[in-house]
Amino acid sequence: MASAALKVAVAGLSRCPRLPLVRTYSMTTSLRQGVPSSLWNLGRLNHIAIAVPDMEKATALYRDVLGAKVSNKVPLPDHGVYTVFVELGNTKLELLHPLGEKSPIAGFLQKNKSGGMHHICIEVDNISAAIADLKAKNIRTLSAEPRIGAHGKPVMFLHPKDCDGVLVELEEA
Repeated sequence: MASAALKVAVAGLSRCPRLPLVRTYSMTTSLRQGVPSSLWNLGRLNHIAIAVPDMEKATALYRDVLGAKVSNKVPLPDHGVYTVFVELGNTKLELLHPLGEKSPIAGFLQKNKSGGMHHICIEVDNISAAIADLKAKNIRTLSAEPRIGAHGKPVMFLHPKDCDGVLVELEEA
């Protein structure tokens, strides 16, 4: 419907109560206004991370009870965690257990004794551009620079207070 026709239809509402209000949306402008698509793109969900108080018990649940393919337990000292990945077909679960005294997972488990969802990980095609863009939009990061994550790729965590209470990890695809 043309803009002039919409104005006529809306103006006619005051004179004709039976005339339905018709809404039109312009498809001439991008749904991602202000975000140049050439800088970076959000990709697929890579994994959901779950903090677990007992790695062996959690691994056995997914492997032996649910029949999933699970990886070996891998220490990541730079991140203060042990990880086990559970393959789900369309994504993965990352089981996290504390490694060392300064582990962020130890603090999480002190508050959540039986464990729980820790973060989600979403792929991006250009992590440097994503970080610069998000910082310009006042989204805080948990470190100054990306670090190498469990998949050997650069990762950055976004502050949960800026992401509706969810700890978001970005991983370069």
